[in-house]
Amino acid sequence: MCCASAPALAQGTLCVSELLFQPHSGEAEYVELYNDSGTPIELSNYHIVRWIGDSLGTHYPLPSHTMAPHDFVVLTKDGASVTANYNVKYPSKMVECNLPTYPNDGGSVVLARADGTVVEKFDYTPSMHSRLLRNKAGVALERRSMAHPCNEPSNWFSASSTAGYGTPGYENSQSQEYLVEEASFTFSSTLVSPDGDGYQDEITIDYQLDDGEIYADVILFDARGILIRRLLNNALLGSHGSFLWDGRGDGGQTLARGRYVLYINLHNLHGTQQTIKKALTVR
Repeated sequence: MCCASAPALAQGTLCVSELLFQPHSGEAEYVELYNDSGTPIELSNYHIVRWIGDSLGTHYPLPSHTMAPHDFVVLTKDGASVTANYNVKYPSKMVECNLPTYPNDGGSVVLARADGTVVEKFDYTPSMHSRLLRNKAGVALERRSMAHPCNEPSNWFSASSTAGYGTPGYENSQSQEYLVEEASFTFSSTLVSPDGDGYQDEITIDYQLDDGEIYADVILFDARGILIRRLLNNALLGSHGSFLWDGRGDGGQTLARGRYVLYINLHNLHGTQQTIKKALTVR
């Protein structure tokens, strides 16, 4: 069963939430789904589909299984393999079924309705894993936020070591509702030289945000953790703008040479919070 190339995505409440695409040798891959709605979902109304080039390939119909609201299910060819290698808290959420093979060097997880309408398409790559991982085998990729697009690279990260490198069937270890991508804030430099010579006398921080109702506290600390400068205090940022730091403290004094840390603490009226940190240097 095939469909036209690059089909439009449909709005759906069933989400791809975790992927183990590089298991240890001889072990099974798995795909975790999440019911991001307040009503039950019948799994048999959906297919996992192989992505070939730029179009849909083989469909893998999912078996009958009713997912409770705001709950998880784990799709795998071998439930015993997953259970043996990860902390499976809820065995009833393991659903054995046929799945495509997910290449170690990257690929796509496609979730579609039975009529072929694509609900989500997750294009994964090994580079989404933590750069600190020496061996990615056996480490699942976890989605950080269901509210952010599935195919947003920064919305995925390696499952934590303390969670056993995977959380099949329950809340992700890297789960975090976040407000903006860190790349929304750009720094003209990470170095400031406040000597009045017209060169690197200040650092400009520009931002572009999709949400115009985000508030920010922007605070500078020295290497000892002492508050040095408050640049913004509960400021409504708007969709775009900028602020700057001139290498001085709250009293207007030129700061000593060394490293400082700028904290951009963000929040909205719904209570979601996020902190972006940036190391800066006075020279």
